[in-house]
Amino acid sequence: MNGGESSAARPASRRRKVAIGLNTAAELALAAALVLMVNYLSYRHYLRADWSRGGYYQLSEKTIGLLNSLTGTVDVVVFFQPQQEIYPDVDNLLKEYAYASGRIRVEKVDPDRDLARTEELMRKYKVEQANVVVFDYNGRSKYVGANEIVEYDYSPVAIGERPQKVAFKGEQAFSSAIQSVAQGRRPVVYFLEGHGERDIKDYGRSAGYSSLAREVERDNIDVRKLVLGEQAAIPEDADALVIAGPQKAISEPELNLIRAFLEQKGRLVVCLDAMVQVGLDAILADWGVRLAEDVVIDPTRTLTGRELFVTKYGAHPVTAKMGHMTSIFYLPRSVEPAAGPDEGGDAADKPHVIPLAQSSEAGWAETDLAQDPMKYDPGVDRAGPVSVAVAVERGPVPGIDVQIRPTRLVVFGDSDFASNGAMTGGNGDLFLNALNWVLERDELMGIAPKPVEETRLVMSRVELNLLFWTVVCVMPGFLAAVGGLVWLRRRA
Repeated sequence: MNGGESSAARPASRRRKVAIGLNTAAELALAAALVLMVNYLSYRHYLRADWSRGGYYQLSEKTIGLLNSLTGTVDVVVFFQPQQEIYPDVDNLLKEYAYASGRIRVEKVDPDRDLARTEELMRKYKVEQANVVVFDYNGRSKYVGANEIVEYDYSPVAIGERPQKVAFKGEQAFSSAIQSVAQGRRPVVYFLEGHGERDIKDYGRSAGYSSLAREVERDNIDVRKLVLGEQAAIPEDADALVIAGPQKAISEPELNLIRAFLEQKGRLVVCLDAMVQVGLDAILADWGVRLAEDVVIDPTRTLTGRELFVTKYGAHPVTAKMGHMTSIFYLPRSVEPAAGPDEGGDAADKPHVIPLAQSSEAGWAETDLAQDPMKYDPGVDRAGPVSVAVAVERGPVPGIDVQIRPTRLVVFGDSDFASNGAMTGGNGDLFLNALNWVLERDELMGIAPKPVEETRLVMSRVELNLLFWTVVCVMPGFLAAVGGLVWLRRRA
């Protein structure tokens, strides 16, 4: 009887075990499916928060507002080598952009490994070197180089140490680039020709301006040539006019056209070399700019005596981002405010002239150009600091409620500094900053750079030994003791 009950119970027991096994398998399968679903949803819909002390990658309200205003997709192509020092910063910051807006599409390309894709995109965007980020919006593109993302302090190089990062400008550079390409119309800038000016199609190292023209075009600006003798007026679509290094005198009818353009559009960049008279002195004098027949010399800021290393900049939007960068001018002439810095009056209709680049106090404006070697002659030469570049701005006339754009012009006392062979250091940045300010693109993004904070843990030898024994011995020993107690309790 018992044997029969035992035989009948065994199949039932097996069925229960099978049922339990199937139930467990189903539960595991459902749990796995639930985990996969949660993981998929968390991948598509997630929440990011910046808990860092300095908010290194936290986007500002200006950037959030800019991203929310986008109506199309911005393609961001990162041509960065992963071993590059600032690549993690670039990657983390762009993740915040992509999280903040679904209209930011990021593609990362390793120039050293993905050669086919790199060649394809480099041909499309005309990128010639690595470590650059390209922002593309409906065919309009802008390039941000590594030097625009981080500001370095190069003073430690003098004692054999590496440059130190002092500020991270990634958000400032990226947001400015996005707003630049998202604008509906590309500004048009004309380079004057016909008087021996620098040629934007000349690839020569000493005289050509082709590298500068390429950088201007990469800044989402159309660049065109202009010969005034072939036209009765400066074209209506001209947003700015650049006069770069004329070597011959400009005729009076042409000067009248330039004067009229400056009064109407008020957008001009001039680069004038020393010992060359072209006829622009009177026009510039009307705007509070004084030119002189001289050469600015600074024995403390030169290598051969022919160049001027500029590290002293004026307080102005053009030079606000120059930081510790050095600009190099070649035998520049003085370009100074006619009435002293910003002494033209406080009225909005008066030109306000601000020096942009200056020699040091040890420099001077040499008036005897035949003197060799040149030396400072008290009472004859003007003592430093001497300005070699100025920015001029005149606002609308007070009392007239009309939306009139302010007049802006920048005058440099040298044209060599922006030639193909001189596009080093801060030269290119200085010219592009001046052009963007003239075009009123300086307000693209007023986002302050984020300082790089170096956190160090300073410990004495006793504290270091205590930390070592705590981490290596005490903590593992405590866990081992707890595990041993649990094992003994189960054995008992």
